[in-house]
Parts: sequence; C-alpha cells; structure tokens
Amino acid sequence: MENLIRTYSLDQLAAITAEAGQPRFRAKQLYEWLHKHHALSYEEMTNLPKAFRDYLESRYLLPAVTVINRQVSQDGTRKYVLQLSDGALIETVGIPSRNDQRLTVCVSSQVGCPMACQFCATGKEGFTRNLNADEITNQITVVERDFQQPVSNVVVMGQGEPFLNYENLLMALKEINNSQSFNIGARHITVSTCGILEGIEKFAKEPFQFTLAISLHSAIQSDRDSLMPRVKSQPLDKLKQSLQAYIDHTNRRITFEYLLIKGINDSNLHLAALKAYASDLLCHINLLSVNNVDGSPFKPPAPETVNHWSNELNKVGIETTIRHSKGADIDGACGQLKNKLI
Repeated sequence: MENLIRTYSLDQLAAITAEAGQPRFRAKQLYEWLHKHHALSYEEMTNLPKAFRDYLESRYLLPAVTVINRQVSQDGTRKYVLQLSDGALIETVGIPSRNDQRLTVCVSSQVGCPMACQFCATGKEGFTRNLNADEITNQITVVERDFQQPVSNVVVMGQGEPFLNYENLLMALKEINNSQSFNIGARHITVSTCGILEGIEKFAKEPFQFTLAISLHSAIQSDRDSLMPRVKSQPLDKLKQSLQAYIDHTNRRITFEYLLIKGINDSNLHLAALKAYASDLLCHINLLSVNNVDGSPFKPPAPETVNHWSNELNKVGIETTIRHSKGADIDGACGQLKNKLI
C-alpha cells in the first residue's frame, strides 16, 4: 500500500512535511508519533498543527482500529475484538506471565483464514482479506495500552496463515523488531505456519533471527490431510525437506506445535510417527490439548496421555514442553478465535 504512512522513512516524511509547508522539525515529530508512540490516529498527534494533521489524513493512510469487545480471563489473559477501518473484525490476545514480567501478544495476520483446519474455529469463518502491516502492529499497540506495559513477546498465531500474507507480515515484523519502535528482539517473535513451503523457503533467507513454528498436528499424512485439508499440497516429506534446508541455512531450531485430540491423533502409532519425523531435525515440540469449542466434535485427551507423550519424546532426546492454553474461558485459547461477541 503505497500511501501507508508508517512505511515511510524519516527522509520521506521530511519531503512530505516540506510539501505541506511545515518546518523540517515536524518530520521528526511525525516519525516519533508513528514509531515511538505508535499513534493509532492523526488526532493523537497533539503537537502537530491541526492543518498539518488534516493534510496528512487526506493523503496518507493511518489505518484505524477500534476495540469493540474486550474480555478478561480468570488467568489474566485478555481477548480483544478489533474493528478495522473497513468494518472488518479480527481478534487479538494479550497473555501475561504469572509474574507479570512478560507480556505476550498473539496477533492475527488475516481477516479469517483460508486453511479450513478442522479443529480451528477461525477456519470455519472463511477468509476475507489480508491485513496490512499497520493492522498487524496496531494489535500490539492496543494490548500495550490496555495492560500499560511494553510487550515482550509476539506470536503470529492468531487468525490467518501468515505466509499467505508474506510481504505485509515481513513489513510488520521489521517494525516490531525495530529498535526505534517496539524494540522486541527477533528471537522473541514467533511466526506459526501450517507449512507453506514457499514461505518457509523465503523466511530462511531473511536476515533476522525470528522463530519459526510449524502447526504439525500429525506426522501421518492421511490423518494430517483430514485435519488440515488445505495443506494436502504441502506433503510431509516435502515439508521436512524444507525444514531441514531452513535449519541448514539459518542454524536455528524450529518448533512443532502438536495439538493432541482424543481418538484422532493421540495414539501410540501417532507418537511413533512423530518420533520418527522429528528425531533427526533440530527442533522443539510444544504439546497442547485441544480446547472444547462449541459445535466441535474434538475433545482433549486425558492428562495421562499428554504426560506420556511428553515423557516418551523427551526420553528419545526430542525436547518437548507441555503448553497449557490460556484464556479458554473467554474463547481466547488456541483454536478458539472466531469473533464471537458476548
């Protein structure tokens, strides 16, 4: 989007300022509003003359975002339904650590999602459009302002498949990582994909140490195809080749996200397949139990099953962590985002 003002450099803002007949120092003020204060509207830029703000608003886009619903979980997680300038709705989740020293934001990259994963509420909503870079980073601003503390970690694991919105995603990640902006370290920024091979190959070549996560959910092709039908064209053998190439090129560890579903992908056969798939990759596995979602036939496995999987994977040298979903009571946990207003 050519006139998205947050994408302009300081020199470009200086040229805009000159065109508007404003003194040069206004460019620095404008830059700080955009990248230091993360202004969500021109109205917030109170030290800029109104005439200059009106000039900017008529020519350069600063996408609006409005919180139309906010829910707070018993565990402190907060879920937001945000309305964008065209009326589209997305969801964002703020997740504080137990000691409140860290604040993680789960951001969306698309309005809806085209991947139609069977266990995901967003997938049932269908796909509307990609988010631009501002609409991605504005989610962080909303959470920072509400919690009144800086965000320490960002996970692109909300609505949408990030690698199907690659250019806008990368633009947003650079802003999040920028020392003059959000200043969040690259290793504290994670992008989760269903396994879009082209995106993985591009991501490997980026000069940043962002973390790559793969939504795996089964290492048996037929079962993965049933759970994630739109990823059939990205088969497991080719995915593994792409991941090995990524590891070889970056020397960075990948993360597998594995959502355990009772009677679907939690058998000993599935465990053996995962061991075989991950054993020779530089990886870490996050095990999660599927959440109960209204209208979904999928149910979480017994805690003993989850513990068994974790023990068995760790026993063979595959580093594994059991992740406990937060915000389930407000439909804010993994797989539950679906713009349900309460």
